Amino acid sequence: MMRAQALLAAGAAAVTVLVAGAVAQTTRQQTAKDLRPVSSFQNIGDQQARSIALFEEAGKVLQHARCVNCHPATERPLQGDAMRPHQPLVVRGADGHGAAGMTCNACHHAANFDAARVPGHPQWHLAPASMAWEGRTLGEICAQIKDPNRNGGKDMAALLHHMAEDSLVGWGWSPGPGREPAPGTQAAFGALLQAWADAGAHCPPS
Repeated sequence: MMRAQALLAAGAAAVTVLVAGAVAQTTRQQTAKDLRPVSSFQNIGDQQARSIALFEEAGKVLQHARCVNCHPATERPLQGDAMRPHQPLVVRGADGHGAAGMTCNACHHAANFDAARVPGHPQWHLAPASMAWEGRTLGEICAQIKDPNRNGGKDMAALLHHMAEDSLVGWGWSPGPGREPAPGTQAAFGALLQAWADAGAHCPPS
């Protein structure tokens, strides 16, 4: 009887350890998918350091597959969480909407087609080649998005509006099945960038 009780106790302890481990792993995964709120950076007294820390947090979105896939280093978009070259073979084209006869909207329509796992949005297209992020450091991406010569002529107000309110950017948080959403929410992302700008829009080192 005592042996049976000991075995039961050992089994219960093992189950407790397994459950605790699973909960901890889930918590770590959830934290990785979240964005820290702006308030959590208020204790950084140095304004430049706070600005950089805010941008690094927003960088979880900027360097996520949902963003990088449409900011490729080549003329070919990427796809999936693994950021593989787009299949079938398509290219940027003259205006980012694909080449003649193989435009983006030939397959990507106004909304996600979940049955075939094809993403969609009315404005589906690639970012300008001047805004390629693939393979770039976060500091290099920061310099790019601040530069009107490379960001489509946007000043800071227009840039923040684009990041926080543009519905094509917002697609990154509603990408459909088979694709991991960008971390946090678009509102949280926009708030981090607004606070980054308010603190001087400093960039991390390249």
